[in-house]
Amino acid sequence: MDLTSGAAAPAGASFILEGNQATFLKDVVEASRQLPVVVDFWSARSTLSKQLSPVLERVVTAAGGRVRLVKIDIDTNRALVQQLAQLGLPVQSVPTIAAFWQGQIADLVQGAMAEAEARRFVEALLKVAGGTMPSADLLAEARAAQEEGDFGGAIELYQALLEEEPERPEAWGGLIRTLLAAGEEDEAEALLGRVPPKIADHAEVAGARSALALAVEGRQATSQVQELEARLAADPADHQARYDLASAFNAQGRREEAAAALLDIMKRQRGWNEDAARLQLLKFFEAWGLEDPASIQARRRLSALLFS
Repeated sequence: MDLTSGAAAPAGASFILEGNQATFLKDVVEASRQLPVVVDFWSARSTLSKQLSPVLERVVTAAGGRVRLVKIDIDTNRALVQQLAQLGLPVQSVPTIAAFWQGQIADLVQGAMAEAEARRFVEALLKVAGGTMPSADLLAEARAAQEEGDFGGAIELYQALLEEEPERPEAWGGLIRTLLAAGEEDEAEALLGRVPPKIADHAEVAGARSALALAVEGRQATSQVQELEARLAADPADHQARYDLASAFNAQGRREEAAAALLDIMKRQRGWNEDAARLQLLKFFEAWGLEDPASIQARRRLSALLFS
């Protein structure tokens, strides 16, 4: 069997199919010339296979027709398994998940995958094919609305994304941050308590958690800015005043000044208050995101200070 030849897949074909040796060329190789194809080599004897198959079905269903899933039982398709092994595709152990694009194998994974890993596998295949998951489009729209200050629109989009993917950390983090930006601090805190435990430590969620904690600190310090600045004018070594002022600056969106205040403490007295300034600065980075311009600039200054 030549796995590189074939014609286009028939229009209107189902996106989740039961495949076999007779249909492999048409349903997988030929179909992959039109859209990406994920092949789930499974066995009823394998507990991991039976656990992974419905996960893949959910992820492919969420792709909205942008990728096809073909399920092949290796126990009833021994000849196909042997033929694929001769072509360099080992599928004797299950679960084995293969990705096809343009008649060629684009990726191969053996063993169990969590749903987030399965989603990344499909997203990577779609990227190779020049596409994206519908949820990626929805996430991009939500982030754009958030950046433009359309908090109501962003909230609706993030909620719609969570209905499709309840364990999408970017959606949880984005929704919490949007609620916070909209002044709905109590709602943001309540939502944080509902984050699924398995993604509670994800960077997107951790960043939103830090942003919420910093907002509370900043609110308390913002009303004291003039007093704090007066204290510093009277005593430049008043590190607590400078520390509190950094929290206020952050709450006001003055990120460069917030970072500069903490870096100034470290420059004046390294390790002050059990290294509180450095730890607070790391919390800022987490809340802002490591790619934020303020984070990048402050990280460079922090590195120069620590290694000078």
